[in-house]
Amino acid sequence: MDSAMMKKMADTIRFLAADMIQKANSGHPGAPMGLADIATVLSEHMVHNPNNPKWLNRDRLVFSGGHATGLVYSLLYLWGYDVSLEDLKNFRQLGSKTPGHPEYGHTPGVEITTGPLGQGVANAVGMAMAAKYCANLVNTETAKIIDHTVYCLCGDGDLMEGISYEACAVAGRYALDNLVLIYDSNRITIEGDTSLAWTEDVRLRFEAQDWKVLEIDGHDYTQIDNALKEAKTADKPVLIIAHTMIAKGALEMQGSHESHGAPLGEELIARAKEVAGFPAKESFYVPDDVLARFRCAVEKGELAEREWRHLLKQTPYIEQNEALARLENPDFDAIVWPEFEEGAEVATRDSNGKILNAIAKALPGFLGGSADLAPSNKTELKGMGEFPKGKNIHFGIREHAMAAIGNGMAAYGPLLPFTATFFVFSDYLKPAVRVAALSGLKHFFVWTHDSIGVGEDGPTHQPIEHLSQFRALPGFYTFRPADASENVACWKVALQADRPCGFVLSRQKLKTLKKEVDYGAPEKGGYLIKRREGATLTLVATGSEVMTALKAGCHLEEKGVMANVVSVPCFELFLEQPRSYIDAVIDPATKVLAVEAASGLEWYRLADAVMRMESFGASGKAGDLFKHFGFTIDAVVERALEISAS
Repeated sequence: MDSAMMKKMADTIRFLAADMIQKANSGHPGAPMGLADIATVLSEHMVHNPNNPKWLNRDRLVFSGGHATGLVYSLLYLWGYDVSLEDLKNFRQLGSKTPGHPEYGHTPGVEITTGPLGQGVANAVGMAMAAKYCANLVNTETAKIIDHTVYCLCGDGDLMEGISYEACAVAGRYALDNLVLIYDSNRITIEGDTSLAWTEDVRLRFEAQDWKVLEIDGHDYTQIDNALKEAKTADKPVLIIAHTMIAKGALEMQGSHESHGAPLGEELIARAKEVAGFPAKESFYVPDDVLARFRCAVEKGELAEREWRHLLKQTPYIEQNEALARLENPDFDAIVWPEFEEGAEVATRDSNGKILNAIAKALPGFLGGSADLAPSNKTELKGMGEFPKGKNIHFGIREHAMAAIGNGMAAYGPLLPFTATFFVFSDYLKPAVRVAALSGLKHFFVWTHDSIGVGEDGPTHQPIEHLSQFRALPGFYTFRPADASENVACWKVALQADRPCGFVLSRQKLKTLKKEVDYGAPEKGGYLIKRREGATLTLVATGSEVMTALKAGCHLEEKGVMANVVSVPCFELFLEQPRSYIDAVIDPATKVLAVEAASGLEWYRLADAVMRMESFGASGKAGDLFKHFGFTIDAVVERALEISAS
């Protein structure tokens, strides 16, 4: 390789990053400057089209260390994405294209939202898994429609996080030979040397997880190039341990933990530029020959995509083209939804299993799995095989990685992934759910065993505060259906939504309600399921408590108190409706009592009083627990009479 040109390109990245951070007076110069040599060589290997950031067969590059945005945005600008020099100058400013951490859907060319360390590693595993699944659907021995590589840049912090261990174990299990993880081993954390808290042998860790491990000088262009070439011929995922110096080129600051998260200072940057042969006083300087070399990505990417699309048009590959079209354009009308008889008793986890199978039969890109709980979550896709050739993914007991892997699969393109566990274990994967919501990823979270109805397993397995947590999450829908039919209605909404959705489902059987409603529809998040003339009270409930509310309404009528009953399978969606709709469902002239076997504080937004859990649960039979904690027909009637009289 032309090392002089490589150095000039790498120094351009270094100083662009340093200038961005200096101008913003905020950011992280250390990682971008230390990784600049690797990024420069990687640019020569990657096949992507800056003019079409969504081309399916592009190589992916995930920055797990999302704080290294100085590197991210410099590369996107230099490669020719829709990121300008002016955008670099507006780094970290309100409304800019260049926020402090990369945001999917906000900046062209950013493959995934990263920030919480380790998430990007798992996202990259998900993208590599997505590529394997898609390849099995559309490739033949002679036509490799999907044959790209997923690259991920990570640091010490990413590999310290437990999620990376979980995710890399999955990658090794599935022998993801299309995944290359480049580890920026600079041995520096915010507090100092990594040895303060971390002394493990990373090579042995990854070899134990069935990865191929290469070790290089991360500033030697030839070693970097050779390692990337070797990685692409491996039969398993590859870890490249690149020994680097943080803030390389920043003179006395290079190698120091103080260079991690603060501007370097104008004087130091000017001296560093002068030493490198760059104009000392000129900010955001990009030599013409450097820009021309990086911008080759446009021509190379355009040519690669044209050749790919031409291949799809060839007569021998019509079948592959049609398979790809079905994958990229899911036909929701083809779903044959299951129907449930009125009065039938079906746990919503069971009805959900039938729904999942109906969707998976109709949509090639719908797949997923559970964290070793498929028999309990009812998530097995029957007769549809095992990943990577089939639709059932075995994630093992790795909830956090499972969720972030699902995010990577959703961000990949044409897939609609679901992941599943018990609702109480959603604590383990909350960071990934938050990133999914922030990114608008169509990832479906299936959470069963939804309340104290779990029963004998006791308070460790009975979710209390979880519903409130997810309802408070922007850009997310939390569905807790009252019965099997509502569950179908919720899935119809979720498949069309522009966001991730969670399904909170019962272990115990719930009676299927009458299909007729008095006003509204489940698809609007809430609806009036029983109207009474002259009502002075409205009972609002979700999930298993809806039937309790309905029966309580009948008892109240016998006592001369007219009560409407409302089911709200999706609190957030209901609040999005026009005020006129909400008022037609929950009559503002009535007193409102909400009933839910959870913490339920959010119901005070709509209700005068809330019957809710005010403690953890207990171990016992489900029926005994509902009675003990006050979720019975008699208890609802008593509380309703109290607020009616007030």
